[in-house]
Amino acid sequence: MAIVKNDSLIEQEWITVDAEGDLPSSDENIIVPLARFKEERDSLLGRNGGLGVELNPGDTPEDLAGDIDRLSIITVNFPAYTDGRGYSYGRVLRERMGFTGELRAVGDVLRDQILLMHRCGFDAYDLQVDGEVALDKVRAALKEMTVYYQPTGDGRATAQSLRERRRAALEQKAS
Repeated sequence: MAIVKNDSLIEQEWITVDAEGDLPSSDENIIVPLARFKEERDSLLGRNGGLGVELNPGDTPEDLAGDIDRLSIITVNFPAYTDGRGYSYGRVLRERMGFTGELRAVGDVLRDQILLMHRCGFDAYDLQVDGEVALDKVRAALKEMTVYYQPTGDGRATAQSLRERRRAALEQKAS
């Protein structure tokens, strides 16, 4: 497995702890399920290490609203390529809630989904392939399209806005 973030392979620096597992030392960076975060919020926020939350289908990202700026990473589980709720979670976290930390797609992350995940705010991908193969897949996926019709929070101009800019530039040049 390889994690790709910002056009680079990165090391796994986070320990994912399940709902009932023992927590490692307070200096370790951990990711806990949303339900556990809600139950143990105060003690988890008091740890010295980084804190992240794992969202699964059926979770409510808005439950993190009061603590979004205290989280370093949020992982969104895509248990099957047919489950698209994670895309909505990404947009909610980035565009509505202003999350600026790492937003990592985990689970059944396929190459064909990476560009759409990126458009929804994901900046890291945990792929089920090794090293350079993963990096090549992400790079190729992110280069597939250059112009979009739908606006999203990734800051890219839409086809309509590009047309309007071009029209305005031509009008300015003509006058």
